[in-house]
Amino acid sequence: MRTYVGVDLGSTTTKAVLIDNDSRVLGRGITNSRSNYETAARVAGEEARIDGRFTLFRRALQQDGDLGDRLDEFLAALERAFRLEQFLEQLADLERTCDGQFHGGRFVDLEANVRRALDEVFGQIRGEAAAMFARGAKRKSDFFRDVAGARYYAHAEAVGRELALPYELLLSIYDKSILEVENRPPSGDLSGKFRRARQKVLAEDGGIGGKASHLQHVIDDALDVDLEEGYLVGTGYGRVTLPFSKEHIRSEILCHGLGAHMMYPNTRTVLDIGGQDTKGIQVDGDGIVTNFQMNDRCAAGCGRYLGYIADEMSIGLHELGPMAMKSNSPSRINSTCTVFAGAELRDRLSLGEKREDIVAGLHRAIILRAISIISRSGGVTNEFTFTGGVAKNEAAVRELRQLIRENYGDVVININPDSIYTGALGAAEFARRAYEDGARTEAQA
Repeated sequence: MRTYVGVDLGSTTTKAVLIDNDSRVLGRGITNSRSNYETAARVAGEEARIDGRFTLFRRALQQDGDLGDRLDEFLAALERAFRLEQFLEQLADLERTCDGQFHGGRFVDLEANVRRALDEVFGQIRGEAAAMFARGAKRKSDFFRDVAGARYYAHAEAVGRELALPYELLLSIYDKSILEVENRPPSGDLSGKFRRARQKVLAEDGGIGGKASHLQHVIDDALDVDLEEGYLVGTGYGRVTLPFSKEHIRSEILCHGLGAHMMYPNTRTVLDIGGQDTKGIQVDGDGIVTNFQMNDRCAAGCGRYLGYIADEMSIGLHELGPMAMKSNSPSRINSTCTVFAGAELRDRLSLGEKREDIVAGLHRAIILRAISIISRSGGVTNEFTFTGGVAKNEAAVRELRQLIRENYGDVVININPDSIYTGALGAAEFARRAYEDGARTEAQA
């Protein structure tokens, strides 16, 4: 099966989308962006291919029909088992990397105790791994760095105390090692992990009964489908760092415009709030950009600004939206300067303003800035599509709906659960078209 890949290298996350010859999405992948964008693109692309495999499994099992209404349950169990295999592989890599920190290093005199500590910490994490990926388990993040880091920090403190080792030393070992592991994507055999996961689920699911052998063949046949990469296009903040020829790079504006059109063909106005910039885009009925505006000078009013605020408040970025939703009296904030974010926040707290009111006011200020950018691009016309990571923030969405209604009336507003992939989707479609154009040129030659 020929596939086409679009990669959107954002300042905070890198996304990849895999589509087929009919522009249907096969898979999506996302990872933390790194200073090494080539690695981030490779990891996100691999995640998209993994997701594509699950799409093929679903199609094959739906066509087979033996699982009936248990299809979703079975696929969820299969993915949990696969993610556990993937986690354990990366955990083993992280343990080896941590262990290698002491060859000739300045902590050689503590080597014996540190090795005992690492053995204990990683042994405890491995012991918890199955529960972390069990049905109903809650994780604040699916990124390996976050999941492994949370458990490492939790255990290292207690183990270090027992062995009279400085907690800061054990954290330093992790911090240095995780960078190496993140820049070294999992190299294990994907097919092997899928087959081990499949075998585990079939063996543990008592309801499968005599269907196990048949289902194994269905899954293996889908696993044997070759996902041939026909063409790849990169876009986003880090696109210029990739070793692509210019024919494999498209601007964020073009990709977000086309991606929004693919999701919602009637889209005429697109707002994308990313980590470093905000874009107001106008498109025609074919998804071709007719006008656009971007924020200038700085990242004020973008996702990176929200990240600074979350850091200042010592909470997760995902907690800002729910906190703002609790406000009944948002603060009036006229500036969204990232440089002075911390100072302004502390000043307002010292004056007795509530955290939720300050955060709600910040969301409104950010969306006001975005509306200004849209107005300079040509205003809002029906339909309007909101894309980017901030589109997942419920407080930002609430303010956007209210301000659009106040300024433009009753407009259809589209917010897709997969909006963060819009740029990568547009890039994948550009890849498909480039391949087809090349094939036609060769046929005419």
